[in-house]
Amino acid sequence: MKQLTKAEEEIMQVLWQLKKANVKHIIDELPEPKPAYNTVSTIVRILESKGFVDYEKQGKGHVYFPMVKKQDYSNQTINTLVDNYFQGSFKSMVSFFVKKNDINLKDLEAVLKEINKKE
Repeated sequence: MKQLTKAEEEIMQVLWQLKKANVKHIIDELPEPKPAYNTVSTIVRILESKGFVDYEKQGKGHVYFPMVKKQDYSNQTINTLVDNYFQGSFKSMVSFFVKKNDINLKDLEAVLKEINKKE
């Protein structure tokens, strides 16, 4: 799976949220200052060429929808981060974030409880 640029990821976040949308609806969900219609349209076409979105015709326009699940992209992005910056070690990554963000023992225990619930 290819990595997305920041602009592409921002558009995907909107599509994951809305499930289906035309370019105007995507723009409506983006923060101010709103990008130009042509800019968003170009990014959506790039996402289509990368296999992240597809469309269905609706009147004279297109309604776009995600072809990649948010969870799948998130997993791949995290794995790439761990591989590139933490030599493939999730333990090193968690340790880094705990130290950098000054997480207290109570919060760390809460995280462990959440992990144990999923098992």
